[in-house]
Amino acid sequence: MNDPDADIDGDVYVFPRYLAGSTYTGDPALEPLLVLGWELTDDDLGNVYVTAPDRKIRLGYLPEGDDDGLWRVNAYEDRFGPPTWGVSFNDMCPTEFVTAFTTALAAAYQAGPEHYLARPDPAAPELDAFNAIVPLINRGWKIQHPRWGVMELQTTDGMAGLEFATGRLDPEKELTTLQARWYLQGGPPSGYARWYATASTNTPIPLVTAITESVSDPRPLPRWKEQMLRGLRETAQLVPVTPAPPPVPTPLDVRRTAPRRAPALTTRSVPRWSTTTTPSAALPARRSGLRR
Repeated sequence: MNDPDADIDGDVYVFPRYLAGSTYTGDPALEPLLVLGWELTDDDLGNVYVTAPDRKIRLGYLPEGDDDGLWRVNAYEDRFGPPTWGVSFNDMCPTEFVTAFTTALAAAYQAGPEHYLARPDPAAPELDAFNAIVPLINRGWKIQHPRWGVMELQTTDGMAGLEFATGRLDPEKELTTLQARWYLQGGPPSGYARWYATASTNTPIPLVTAITESVSDPRPLPRWKEQMLRGLRETAQLVPVTPAPPPVPTPLDVRRTAPRRAPALTTRSVPRWSTTTTPSAALPARRSGLRR
């Protein structure tokens, strides 16, 4: 009989998922693009690059990059021009969030450039962007005290949040710094376990929504406990994938659970011998008359 837990890559489930940390492997996030025939190349440092067949989308998986931006994705209306939009994830970001994005990107690419290069509605960009915020609100994220030029939401535990910047932004800074239209972050308040993701102004809203849907998904993520950073282990709720076996019963436990025997007969329950006869025990009456 197959063990359903055998295919789970981890020994614990992590709640909430935004405290799971990275899996330290990029394969699951690259797979949705590679199955479409995107070109895979690498460099001498071990960085990996994936390019769409039309050369209008490029992904970099950069473990040896210049900063902590492990994942960088850019899309181009003109393959020789500046990026139309850009998305990034740092090295602490749960890989499942990146996989959710690349899965949506693969679907958009198959649907055509009108989908993977779709800009937010110019007539109401903020209203269009609200579609990506709805999953967070529906799952209990709270809108914070308004700040000039920023709409902010946080989880009830304060361990994850989203900032949506309003107004005009510098396109170059959006692609090279954290000053982007969309900024998600999470993790313990201090330490190296914090993650972030950014998306620039013209990122198609369905792609941003794929990220917010994954980040706010209530289902846990599997992890190997010993590979998790200490800050995450101490902050998140961990539940074993395989429940621990029940403890070996002690002799006292055995005695408590053993079936009780029927009580033995005692002298109180056995009729005692008596010289007094009962009517049922009386001898037959003697015949009257002389004996012969």
